[in-house]
Amino acid sequence: MEEQTANENPFASTVLDVRNVSLLYGNVPALSGVGFSLCAGELRAVIGENGAGKSSLMNVLAGLVKPSSGEMKLQGLPYSPADPGQARRQGISMIHQELSVAPHLTVAENIMLGIEPVSGLWLKRAAMRERARNALAALGSDIDVDAPCSTLSLSQMQILEIARATVGGSKVLILDEPTSSLTKEDTVRLFDLLGRLKREGYAILYISHFLEEVQQIADTYTVLRDGRVVGSGSMAEVELKDLVSMMLGRDLGELYPSHRHLIGPAVLEVASLSCGKRLRSASFALHKGEVLGIFGLVGSGRTELLRSIFGLEAASGHITIKGRHAGSTVQALWRGGTGMVSEDRKEEGLSINMSIADNLALVETPALVNPGKLEEQARVWIKALSVACSGAQQPVGQLSGGNQQKVAIARLLAHKVDIFLLDEPTRGVDIGSKRQIYDLIHEAAGAGAAVLIVSSYLPELLGLCDRLAVMNRGVLLPFRPVSEVSEFSVMSEATAPVPGLEGQSETMTETKL
Repeated sequence: MEEQTANENPFASTVLDVRNVSLLYGNVPALSGVGFSLCAGELRAVIGENGAGKSSLMNVLAGLVKPSSGEMKLQGLPYSPADPGQARRQGISMIHQELSVAPHLTVAENIMLGIEPVSGLWLKRAAMRERARNALAALGSDIDVDAPCSTLSLSQMQILEIARATVGGSKVLILDEPTSSLTKEDTVRLFDLLGRLKREGYAILYISHFLEEVQQIADTYTVLRDGRVVGSGSMAEVELKDLVSMMLGRDLGELYPSHRHLIGPAVLEVASLSCGKRLRSASFALHKGEVLGIFGLVGSGRTELLRSIFGLEAASGHITIKGRHAGSTVQALWRGGTGMVSEDRKEEGLSINMSIADNLALVETPALVNPGKLEEQARVWIKALSVACSGAQQPVGQLSGGNQQKVAIARLLAHKVDIFLLDEPTRGVDIGSKRQIYDLIHEAAGAGAAVLIVSSYLPELLGLCDRLAVMNRGVLLPFRPVSEVSEFSVMSEATAPVPGLEGQSETMTETKL
């Protein structure tokens, strides 16, 4: 399919025009002849598998890297930013998936960072606060400009970053996986905000792996595969299955494994587990060969449950693993065959400055390290999980999010764990990689492993799990076979009052905007 040109764009005023842009890392092409146009009031979804070139394209547009060839124009003028600061001054700002706020500064100080009004050597703090307040008000938000950013929710930080872009004069906004950590309610509010920005003439590039979401919000789309544009057009005129086929270069087939698992004896038993104010009460049993799913809104206590089981949070109650009281260290749990994949890859799931080989060996590094053996092991898992990388010695931080997630899961497989604790295992992962991860989970359960998944993405829980339970305000409700639940019933349980907690002022969900 031919790339969409400015003349084919249904919107009137072209703001950004990208023509035949290529990017080489050494002799490896990251982008090859990419082109599209973006107009005022348009939201264009940029989609593709991990490693398709989305991040490379956004880095070029945001001034993080310079293209090897090609031409870009911004509002009709040549555009070739030397760095992100120059890109922002010329009118393009990027809001990254990993939000970049300074937690020790106030909201106003973050919004005005780098463009503070001054008088001589002194900051004009009143003017700074007023401009920040006006920028937030224009976005329909009343966040306190004097509040420390450390007190904000993720959704509020996202609003702050958008306010920072608009107050700096940017008319092109790039949003990278903006809903990956948001609640359903916060996602709805973000979509309302993006609609407001479109009506005011902002041009928006929107990167997401949630295809249902981009179908809902995008006007146009550009699909990248292997660094090339393989599809572009009106979102209203394309079907979901066609987007998937363009992304993969083939039909995906069934996304979720079709048959269930042979369930054995209980290997993990939890009774009356509680942890601070977030996790009030959880009791359940996980069996050999079983995949259990837990759904809950942000702040419901779902992550605290996994972290408590894995010894990362101090908790009260009883945890029994393979018939023994689980009062030992995280290292002992790993040695006993229990492994965890954290929701937060960047901070605690992986050591992003270390190589793939070293990350796979982190759990049990022997006193005498054999680098050759570590690299050989890494090559096995790189091939088995189709990790897109230059080799076993490549730093994990240089991989795409989906490939980082594959490394995190490979570490569990490499250490032959038979109890998997997975917190948001497909966060920021493209649909092709999701299919691989789902197959790995299914195969592990088929081989007798026990799997506990916490996820905010209901379709994958309903497609993967044998039983499903809802975490509501820190209380784990009873597990039920997935055949007996629906998306509607699960969401109803997740938002309904919990018996015995009605009337309590304390909320377990994320602060609203």
